[in-house]
Amino acid sequence: MQPDLHQKQQQGIDVAVLVSIGRHPTTGRARRAEQDARGLELALAIEAELPGTRISMLHAGSQDDSSEAALRGYLGMATGVGMGLESMTLLEQPEGSDAIPALAAHLAATSPQLVITGARAERGEGSGLLPYALAEHLGWPLVNSLASVEKVENGVVTLLQALPRGQRRRLKVRLPAIISVDEAAPVARQSAFGPARRATFAITPTTPEADSELAQWHLAPARKRPKRLKIVKAASARDRFKAAAKSEGKGGQVLADVTPEQGAEAIYKLLKEEDVLR
Repeated sequence: MQPDLHQKQQQGIDVAVLVSIGRHPTTGRARRAEQDARGLELALAIEAELPGTRISMLHAGSQDDSSEAALRGYLGMATGVGMGLESMTLLEQPEGSDAIPALAAHLAATSPQLVITGARAERGEGSGLLPYALAEHLGWPLVNSLASVEKVENGVVTLLQALPRGQRRRLKVRLPAIISVDEAAPVARQSAFGPARRATFAITPTTPEADSELAQWHLAPARKRPKRLKIVKAASARDRFKAAAKSEGKGGQVLADVTPEQGAEAIYKLLKEEDVLR
């Protein structure tokens, strides 16, 4: 996040960070979700640059030993002086419930100015549709693939959005808004054990709604799938320059006035070169 001289005159904003239970890719154990942790890191950067900012964390789900340990991984991230993450709001609902109605109702009641969430969950459906569903319920604008927050001024937030091939796009969005982050956002800091253990959970009862669509699914272990086309989302300027140079050097092929067979053959050749087809 880039410092701005005018921010010192601005009042802080209310930021709500939505967090979920992650899954370790090797062991399968519960942990803090990588993208949600990056979202909290972004909120802490806003708090450091904009004094008076109030951060609240929100999780919808059940509470047990494994989930509590994973959630405390978020609570231990604020270790500096004045960084207060002493508690987390837990919208308690049983396994298999739909989290969107509970989250939308709570956000509508508390009215934060900025909502930050990860782009995709590591457990459950993992469809990445939650930010879009919340934006539709609340009627708020949504910006995905956020890289950084540059400035908050007069109810307008200036954002830097990550694009494929390491490119960046600057956007101005009027608050309230929802933003989602992925691997292009800053890496989350480590969690401190002491603050994580001292923090508490503010349990809020909800009226759970069963996820009828999820109940109809058949869940099975994932199988190895064909390789996807690589999309570069570089974090540093050096990586972005390398990605742009590689893209320009590699060039491309423009097909005009060709038969469908020739077009299909060119697409098939590209997929073979990218190891999508073997």
